[in-house]
Amino acid sequence: MEEKILQVDEDNAYSRLDVFLSSKCDKSRSYIIKAIKEGNVKVNGKAILKPSFIVNNNDEVSFVLLEEKPLDIISKDIKLDIIYEDDDLLVINKPRGMVVHPSNGHYDGDTLVNALLHSVKNLSSINGVVRPGIVHRIDKDTSGLLVVAKNDFAHVFLSNQLQDHTMHREYYALVEGVIPHTDLLINAPIGKDKNDRLKQCVDIYNGKEAITHVHVVERMKNNTLVQCKLETGRTHQIRVHMQYIKHPIVGDPVYGYRKQEIKANGQILHAYSLTFIHPRTNKEMTFTCPLDEECKRVIEEARNK
Repeated sequence: MEEKILQVDEDNAYSRLDVFLSSKCDKSRSYIIKAIKEGNVKVNGKAILKPSFIVNNNDEVSFVLLEEKPLDIISKDIKLDIIYEDDDLLVINKPRGMVVHPSNGHYDGDTLVNALLHSVKNLSSINGVVRPGIVHRIDKDTSGLLVVAKNDFAHVFLSNQLQDHTMHREYYALVEGVIPHTDLLINAPIGKDKNDRLKQCVDIYNGKEAITHVHVVERMKNNTLVQCKLETGRTHQIRVHMQYIKHPIVGDPVYGYRKQEIKANGQILHAYSLTFIHPRTNKEMTFTCPLDEECKRVIEEARNK
C-alpha cells in the first residue's frame, strides 16, 4: 500500500477532486472515482466520498494506492485479430465467445488477457494484474473492436476519452420486430437489477445516465438491422436499451425473447467502428471491421423469412 500526498495550487483550485487527481496521478479516471467512493482519498485529513467535491488552493489531498494481489494468470497462445498496433496501443477485433478478462467463473485461461500476455510484451498496469491493458470491455458474445493500452500514459489518455464521451463506439445489432422510426434517442438511466445480480435494467430513480443513438439500417419481415452509437458506456447498455423499447437483440440469452425464432450463438451485436484521439500523436483515428460470420448468417436468415 502506498500513499501519495498532493497540495492543490492556484492553477487547480476550484477543480473537481476526481479531475484534480487524474491530472496528477498515473491512474484512470474510473480508478480514481472508485478510490474516492471507497474512502481512499482524504482532503485535509477528512475522507471525501464524492468525486465532484471541489478542492481549494493549498488543500492537502492524500491518496491511498492499493496493490492488487497477484493471481496466477497464465499467458496462452491464442491467435488474435490485431487490426492496428504501435508502441502505445493495440486495436483488436475480439471474436464472439471470448471473455475479455479473468473474473469469477472465467479463470480457464481462454480470455483476451491470457492471449495478450502471450502476444504483447508490455501492457499498462493501471487496472492491475487481472486486467492489464484493458481500457474498456465488450461482452463475451459480442464481437468486434476494442482498444488495449500498452503503457499507463496511453491508458489514462484513452480512459479519459471514455469518461468525457469523446471516444466513439458504434455497433450493428439485429433486433426483434420492425422499428417504424428511422432514428431514435434512448435516454434511460441504467442500474443493477435488484431481482437478478447478473442483469442490468433501466432504473429511472437510481440508475446512471445512459444514452444510445439508434439508426435503422434495414427493415425485414420480423426484424430490424440497426446501428447503435454509444454516448455513455454502461454495462450491457445496448442490450438493456433495446429490451426497454420492446425490440430486444436477436439471440440475447439474458435480455432477449425466451423463445427465439432464429437460433443464434449469442446476441447478434457487433462493435464495428471505433474512433479515438491517439495519446501520442493527438490525431483522430477510426477503425472498422466487418460483421463476424454468425452475424452474417443470422441476418441473412432474417432477410429470407
